[in-house]
Amino acid sequence: MPLTHEALRTEEGGQVVGLGKAAVQKILESHGIEKVLAEEGGRTSRGSLGLMKEYVELLNTLHRRGKLDIEAVELWWIEKVRLHFASKGPKLNFDIGKSLAANIGDLLAQAGEIQLNSGGTNYVGAMLQHLVGAKLDIVLGRGKIDHHGFSVADKSTERNSDFQIDAVAIHVTTHPSEALVRKCGDNIRNGLKPLIVTIPEGVNGAMYLLASGGLQERVDVLDCLQFLMANLYERSLFQVTDCKATLTKLLERYNEIVAECETDPVLRVNIGKKPDVEK
Repeated sequence: MPLTHEALRTEEGGQVVGLGKAAVQKILESHGIEKVLAEEGGRTSRGSLGLMKEYVELLNTLHRRGKLDIEAVELWWIEKVRLHFASKGPKLNFDIGKSLAANIGDLLAQAGEIQLNSGGTNYVGAMLQHLVGAKLDIVLGRGKIDHHGFSVADKSTERNSDFQIDAVAIHVTTHPSEALVRKCGDNIRNGLKPLIVTIPEGVNGAMYLLASGGLQERVDVLDCLQFLMANLYERSLFQVTDCKATLTKLLERYNEIVAECETDPVLRVNIGKKPDVEK
């Protein structure tokens, strides 16, 4: 002490030094916590460098005033980690008086509220990716597609998309971008048929970007709520009373995928009591 925020940046300048999985887990294990907090703790996260700078300034201020107790600071953070692991995450609040789209949208809205206090973690994007993956598993059968953690970049794993079924490359996103459109163009050149699944607010943006790239007639874009809802109605045989049971089965598979691919328990949906009718 005092610390300098410049010394806590990696040589490339894009990440915070010392946030690797091994270092973090060593501290947690010294407090009896064996769960993995983050597989890629050092991964660049929007706003993390700014947060680090503010935190360093806070610690330095306490140090100058003679009020800095490092052990107390560490215990404070450990308690936050315990609370994090104890979180139940989003909860299924099924309302039969609302549309299926509204019930699914409620889950994404809850993920959005959690995201506001996450320091940049895209919980909505992660939830959407794994909901789509769960639907594909139910439709196609398990083992037909590969599931990946949300933070695993397509480029690093040489994947063409989030999911690939034969020649269809499915991209799941909350914010369609020019980079995604370029990847769709690459898909087409490689003989694949790209499909974008996005939130309702992202559909028009995706169509605009595709038009700008001359791909508006080459790429399909689907509203994620419509994409999920249509299958739920079909599997429920359009029996409204069976829709909750069908949605519950989708979320059960979703939770299994999250357990397999993610380390953050906040992503798990608290389903509550199972409905009496199951399909």
